Amino acid sequence: MNKNEKTVSLMLIPYVLFLIVFVVLPLLVVIYYGFTDQQGNISFSNFINFFGNTRTVGTMVYSFGIAIITTVICLLLGYPVAYILAKGSYARKHAFLMIFVLPMWINFTLRITALKEILTMVEGNIALHPFFNTIVCMVYDFLPFMIMPLFNSIAKLDDSLTEAGRDLGATGAQVFFKIVIPLTIPGIVSAITMVFLPAMTNYVVLDMVYNSTYIMGSLIGSYFNAYDWNNGSVISAILLIMIAVLTVISNRIMRGKDDQNR
Repeated sequence: MNKNEKTVSLMLIPYVLFLIVFVVLPLLVVIYYGFTDQQGNISFSNFINFFGNTRTVGTMVYSFGIAIITTVICLLLGYPVAYILAKGSYARKHAFLMIFVLPMWINFTLRITALKEILTMVEGNIALHPFFNTIVCMVYDFLPFMIMPLFNSIAKLDDSLTEAGRDLGATGAQVFFKIVIPLTIPGIVSAITMVFLPAMTNYVVLDMVYNSTYIMGSLIGSYFNAYDWNNGSVISAILLIMIAVLTVISNRIMRGKDDQNR
């Protein structure tokens, strides 16, 4: 091992220790409680109880519904904004991008509280429209996370490809749907992942807009507050499995796109 390799290895030690203490060990604790019963015996009863209980399955379905609607709306709003910011023929486009990103720098509860006041002025009593208000607040909160990956992906798009499409007689819509969108799928997948999973577990928004329905995050919190580590951990394990599956799918999509580009 030469001097440079030894230096790199020494610099990696703090990073490896951080991963072990704050990532690996907590995951092992979740897996242990998820696959054991209250007596510490290995058991799959926690998974059976979760999928056999209509309340918990209904919570998962409701969480999926909120996450899907939030993600779709963020994508429909975020993609045109990201495209205009990335390909617009004006100076200081990054300054305009910062306008959309700046809300991320403000405390989350302050942003939702301010939006809740606006909704109260418009609706009078926001408790009458809990689902609608939840979606509005979710979209407001996660839209910047959708715009950033899309902006980066669209900004890297070679303009000569779209120009070639127009020279060959393609309309603007054909260029957009057959060239731009297919080439920016990796950015779309990354943006969807960044919005979908947090939206499915962000129960703080529901609490702040008086939505009494549970989602996956609030269900985990209720179990841990009741010191039921086994059922709380099994839901966390299910979410980890979902994250792993989405990561594998997104990696395969990106790898396939890279192979096509080559």
